Amino acid sequence: MRDDLMALLAANFPGVVIPPAAQAALGRLVVVRAWPRGAVVFSPGQPTTALYGVLSGEIEVRFVTVDGAVSVVDHVPAPRLFGLASFASGVPSSYEAVARRPTRLAVFGAAAYTTLLDDVSGIARALLAELARRHGETLRLLEAARHSSAIERLTLALARLQSDGRVLRTDAQGWRWLRSTQAELAALAGLSRQTVNELVTALARQGRLRPGYGGLWLPPP
Repeated sequence: MRDDLMALLAANFPGVVIPPAAQAALGRLVVVRAWPRGAVVFSPGQPTTALYGVLSGEIEVRFVTVDGAVSVVDHVPAPRLFGLASFASGVPSSYEAVARRPTRLAVFGAAAYTTLLDDVSGIARALLAELARRHGETLRLLEAARHSSAIERLTLALARLQSDGRVLRTDAQGWRWLRSTQAELAALAGLSRQTVNELVTALARQGRLRPGYGGLWLPPP
Protein backbone atom coordinates (compact mmCIF):
# COMPACT_ATOMS: atom_id res chain seq x y z
CA MET A 1 0.00 0.00 0.00
CA ARG A 2 1.15 3.56 -0.71
CA ASP A 3 3.08 5.31 2.06
CA ASP A 4 0.75 8.33 2.09
CA LEU A 5 -2.29 6.06 2.45
CA MET A 6 -0.65 4.19 5.31
CA ALA A 7 0.15 7.52 6.99
CA LEU A 8 -3.50 8.62 6.61
CA LEU A 9 -4.80 5.43 8.23
CA ALA A 10 -2.20 5.55 11.00
CA ALA A 11 -3.11 9.17 11.84
CA ASN A 12 -6.84 8.42 12.03
CA PHE A 13 -6.62 4.98 13.63
CA PRO A 14 -3.60 5.04 15.97
CA GLY A 15 -2.75 1.66 17.38
CA VAL A 16 -4.79 -0.26 14.78
CA VAL A 17 -2.72 -2.88 12.96
CA ILE A 18 -3.64 -3.43 9.31
CA PRO A 19 -2.85 -7.03 8.27
CA PRO A 20 -0.73 -7.48 5.11
CA ALA A 21 -3.66 -8.97 3.16
CA ALA A 22 -5.84 -5.96 3.99
CA GLN A 23 -3.01 -3.59 3.04
CA ALA A 24 -2.73 -5.27 -0.34
CA ALA A 25 -6.50 -5.11 -0.89
CA LEU A 26 -6.71 -1.45 0.11
CA GLY A 27 -3.80 -0.66 -2.18
CA ARG A 28 -5.89 -1.98 -5.06
CA LEU A 29 -9.26 -0.60 -4.00
CA VAL A 30 -8.54 2.91 -2.70
CA VAL A 31 -8.41 5.48 -5.51
CA VAL A 32 -6.29 8.63 -5.15
CA ARG A 33 -7.72 11.63 -6.99
CA ALA A 34 -6.68 15.27 -7.36
CA TRP A 35 -9.14 18.18 -7.14
CA PRO A 36 -8.18 21.70 -8.28
CA ARG A 37 -8.92 24.70 -6.11
CA GLY A 38 -12.65 25.40 -6.00
CA ALA A 39 -13.71 21.96 -7.22
CA VAL A 40 -16.79 20.48 -5.53
CA VAL A 41 -16.25 16.98 -4.14
CA PHE A 42 -19.94 16.55 -3.32
CA SER A 43 -22.96 18.82 -2.90
CA PRO A 44 -25.94 19.03 -0.51
CA GLY A 45 -28.66 16.56 -1.35
CA GLN A 46 -26.28 14.18 -3.11
CA PRO A 47 -25.56 10.71 -1.75
CA THR A 48 -21.94 10.48 -0.65
CA THR A 49 -20.53 7.52 -2.55
CA ALA A 50 -17.28 7.19 -0.61
CA LEU A 51 -15.41 7.95 2.58
CA TYR A 52 -12.70 10.50 1.83
CA GLY A 53 -9.29 11.12 3.37
CA VAL A 54 -7.24 14.28 2.76
CA LEU A 55 -3.70 13.36 1.69
CA SER A 56 -2.66 16.94 0.89
CA GLY A 57 -4.40 20.28 0.56
CA GLU A 58 -7.61 21.13 2.41
CA ILE A 59 -11.37 20.71 2.09
CA GLU A 60 -13.88 23.40 3.07
CA VAL A 61 -17.14 22.15 4.55
CA ARG A 62 -19.99 24.60 4.13
CA PHE A 63 -23.75 24.94 4.13
CA VAL A 64 -25.46 26.63 1.20
CA THR A 65 -28.91 28.19 1.68
CA VAL A 66 -31.64 28.23 -0.94
CA ASP A 67 -30.80 31.86 -1.75
CA GLY A 68 -27.15 30.98 -2.36
CA ALA A 69 -25.68 32.24 0.91
CA VAL A 70 -22.66 30.22 2.09
CA SER A 71 -21.79 29.44 5.70
CA VAL A 72 -18.42 27.76 6.29
CA VAL A 73 -18.51 25.38 9.24
CA ASP A 74 -15.21 23.51 9.03
CA HIS A 75 -11.92 23.11 7.23
CA VAL A 76 -10.57 19.57 6.82
CA PRO A 77 -6.78 19.44 6.50
CA ALA A 78 -4.53 16.44 5.91
CA PRO A 79 -4.61 13.78 7.27
CA ARG A 80 -8.29 13.83 8.27
CA LEU A 81 -11.28 11.85 7.01
CA PHE A 82 -14.63 13.35 6.01
CA GLY A 83 -17.94 12.27 4.52
CA LEU A 84 -18.38 9.36 6.93
CA ALA A 85 -21.89 10.08 8.26
CA SER A 86 -23.55 10.43 4.86
CA PHE A 87 -21.65 7.51 3.34
CA ALA A 88 -22.23 5.11 6.22
CA SER A 89 -25.92 6.03 6.62
CA GLY A 90 -26.83 6.33 2.96
CA VAL A 91 -28.52 9.66 3.71
CA PRO A 92 -27.74 12.47 1.23
CA SER A 93 -25.17 14.97 2.44
CA SER A 94 -26.42 18.08 4.21
CA TYR A 95 -23.33 20.10 3.31
CA GLU A 96 -21.01 20.92 0.43
CA ALA A 97 -17.35 19.86 0.33
CA VAL A 98 -15.06 22.08 -1.76
CA ALA A 99 -11.29 22.05 -2.30
CA ARG A 100 -9.80 25.21 -0.78
CA ARG A 101 -6.55 24.68 -2.70
CA PRO A 102 -5.22 21.91 -4.98
CA THR A 103 -6.08 18.82 -2.96
CA ARG A 104 -5.38 15.09 -3.18
CA LEU A 105 -7.95 12.73 -1.68
CA ALA A 106 -7.96 9.03 -0.93
CA VAL A 107 -11.36 7.73 -2.02
CA PHE A 108 -12.63 4.73 -0.03
CA GLY A 109 -15.51 3.36 -2.09
CA ALA A 110 -17.87 0.60 -0.97
CA ALA A 111 -15.40 -2.25 -1.52
CA ALA A 112 -12.54 -0.47 0.29
CA TYR A 113 -14.85 0.49 3.17
CA THR A 114 -16.02 -3.11 3.51
CA THR A 115 -12.39 -4.26 3.62
CA LEU A 116 -11.66 -1.79 6.40
CA LEU A 117 -14.61 -2.91 8.51
CA ASP A 118 -14.40 -6.65 7.87
CA ASP A 119 -10.67 -7.28 7.65
CA VAL A 120 -9.10 -4.76 10.05
CA SER A 121 -9.78 -5.34 13.72
CA GLY A 122 -10.51 -2.14 15.66
CA ILE A 123 -11.48 0.06 12.71
CA ALA A 124 -15.24 -0.12 13.34
CA ARG A 125 -14.74 0.84 16.99
CA ALA A 126 -12.52 3.76 16.01
CA LEU A 127 -14.98 5.03 13.41
CA LEU A 128 -17.84 4.86 15.91
CA ALA A 129 -15.79 6.80 18.46
CA GLU A 130 -15.01 9.47 15.85
CA LEU A 131 -18.67 9.79 14.91
CA ALA A 132 -19.61 10.13 18.57
CA ARG A 133 -16.93 12.79 19.13
CA ARG A 134 -18.07 14.90 16.20
CA HIS A 135 -21.72 14.52 17.17
CA GLY A 136 -20.91 15.66 20.70
CA GLU A 137 -19.02 18.70 19.43
CA THR A 138 -21.93 19.62 17.15
CA LEU A 139 -24.38 19.40 20.05
CA ARG A 140 -22.16 21.56 22.25
CA LEU A 141 -21.93 24.20 19.53
CA LEU A 142 -25.71 24.07 19.05
CA GLU A 143 -26.26 24.47 22.78
CA ALA A 144 -23.82 27.36 22.87
CA ALA A 145 -25.59 29.07 19.98
CA ARG A 146 -28.83 29.00 21.96
CA HIS A 147 -27.79 29.48 25.56
CA SER A 148 -24.19 30.68 25.88
CA SER A 149 -22.59 34.10 25.78
CA ALA A 150 -20.52 35.25 22.83
CA ILE A 151 -17.21 34.56 24.59
CA GLU A 152 -18.38 31.06 25.54
CA ARG A 153 -19.32 30.36 21.92
CA LEU A 154 -15.93 31.58 20.71
CA THR A 155 -14.15 29.45 23.33
CA LEU A 156 -16.04 26.35 22.15
CA ALA A 157 -15.21 27.10 18.53
CA LEU A 158 -11.51 27.43 19.39
CA ALA A 159 -11.65 24.16 21.33
CA ARG A 160 -13.23 22.39 18.37
CA LEU A 161 -10.53 23.59 15.99
CA GLN A 162 -7.85 22.43 18.41
CA SER A 163 -9.42 18.97 18.68
CA ASP A 164 -9.55 18.84 14.88
CA GLY A 165 -5.78 19.15 14.69
CA ARG A 166 -5.56 22.78 13.65
CA VAL A 167 -2.67 23.58 16.01
CA LEU A 168 0.28 23.41 13.64
CA ARG A 169 3.27 24.38 15.77
CA THR A 170 4.43 25.57 19.18
CA ASP A 171 7.02 28.28 19.81
CA ALA A 172 9.78 28.27 22.43
CA GLN A 173 7.47 29.83 25.04
CA GLY A 174 4.75 27.22 24.51
CA TRP A 175 2.36 29.42 22.50
CA ARG A 176 0.47 27.35 19.92
CA TRP A 177 -0.31 28.47 16.38
CA LEU A 178 -3.94 27.74 15.47
CA ARG A 179 -4.69 28.11 11.77
CA SER A 180 -8.10 29.67 11.23
CA THR A 181 -9.86 32.78 9.96
CA GLN A 182 -12.30 35.11 11.66
CA ALA A 183 -14.93 34.08 9.11
CA GLU A 184 -14.49 30.44 10.09
CA LEU A 185 -14.62 31.24 13.80
CA ALA A 186 -17.75 33.32 13.26
CA ALA A 187 -19.46 30.45 11.43
CA LEU A 188 -18.49 27.86 14.05
CA ALA A 189 -19.51 30.09 16.96
CA GLY A 190 -22.71 31.41 15.39
CA LEU A 191 -21.50 34.99 15.72
CA SER A 192 -20.97 37.89 13.35
CA ARG A 193 -17.47 38.57 12.06
CA GLN A 194 -17.59 41.97 13.77
CA THR A 195 -18.33 40.31 17.13
CA VAL A 196 -15.49 37.83 16.65
CA ASN A 197 -13.13 40.67 15.74
CA GLU A 198 -14.13 42.58 18.88
CA LEU A 199 -13.67 39.48 21.08
CA VAL A 200 -10.28 38.68 19.56
CA THR A 201 -9.14 42.28 20.06
CA ALA A 202 -10.28 42.23 23.70
CA LEU A 203 -8.61 38.85 24.39
CA ALA A 204 -5.40 40.09 22.79
CA ARG A 205 -5.37 43.14 25.07
CA GLN A 206 -5.72 40.75 28.04
CA GLY A 207 -2.81 38.63 26.79
CA ARG A 208 -5.05 35.59 26.32
CA LEU A 209 -4.20 35.19 22.64
CA ARG A 210 -2.18 36.85 19.89
CA PRO A 211 -3.74 37.38 16.44
CA GLY A 212 -1.63 36.76 13.37
CA TYR A 213 -1.97 36.41 9.63
CA GLY A 214 -4.09 33.34 8.91
CA GLY A 215 -4.61 32.32 12.51
CA LEU A 216 -4.13 32.92 16.21
CA TRP A 217 -1.45 32.23 18.77
CA LEU A 218 -2.97 30.53 21.81
CA PRO A 219 -1.22 30.56 25.21
CA PRO A 220 0.32 27.44 26.71
CA PRO A 221 -2.37 25.07 28.04
